[in-house]
Amino acid sequence: MTTKAPEDAYTAEPFLPERGGLPALREAAAGCRGCPLHRDATQTVFGTGDPHARVMLVGEQPGDQEDRQGKPFVGPAGKLLDRALAEAGVDPAEAYVTNAVKHFKFTQAEPRKRRIHKAPSLREMTACGPWLAREMELVEPELIVVLGATAGKALLGSSFRVTQVRGTVLEEEIHGRPERLVPTVHPSAVLRAEDREAAYRGLVADLEVAARALS
Repeated sequence: MTTKAPEDAYTAEPFLPERGGLPALREAAAGCRGCPLHRDATQTVFGTGDPHARVMLVGEQPGDQEDRQGKPFVGPAGKLLDRALAEAGVDPAEAYVTNAVKHFKFTQAEPRKRRIHKAPSLREMTACGPWLAREMELVEPELIVVLGATAGKALLGSSFRVTQVRGTVLEEEIHGRPERLVPTVHPSAVLRAEDREAAYRGLVADLEVAARALS
C-alpha cells in the first residue's frame, strides 16, 4: 500500500504549530508541504512587518524576487505599494504584509529562462488558508487591505470581483472573526496597466479610503 504524500491532502493544517507567536509560525511555515507548490519554489515566503499592525495587507503570492529573497513585496510591485501607501497617509513601516499563498507558482520554458508568474488555483489558496487565518489571529489588525482578485477570492470566496468593491469598506466574518476590509487592485496590475499613472492614482485613492477608515 502506498502512503499519500502530505501535499496530496491540500491543507497546511498539519504543519501549523500548536502554540507560539509569529516567529514560531514563520519557522513552521518554512517546512510546509501542504500542497505541491513547495516542490518548485525556492522557499516559503511568510508575512513580515509590525506584529501589532493596525493594517494588514494581503496580496496574492510571492513573485520571482520574493521567492529568491524570502520576503514579501520586495520586487517592483512592493516598491510601488510602499510609495502608494506613503502617499495615501499609511506608514508602510507600521503595516503587516503577507500573501494568500506562501510559495511562488510559475511556469518556465527552460531551466535558465525567466520564471513566469502563474495564478494559484482555488485549491492551492484553500490549502494555504490556515497560515493566513493564524496570521490574522495573531496580528489582530483593525483593517485588512485586500490586494487584487486572488487575495479577495482567498478571503471572501470565489464570487469576489475586485472591480465591483474596490475602494469600499466591507465588513465580513473571515475565519470566524469580524473583519473590516478595503479591496483594491494588486500593485503588479498597476505596473502592467496601459495608463500606469491613472492606475496608480486609482490605487492611491483606494488606500486613502483605508487610511480614513483607520483614523
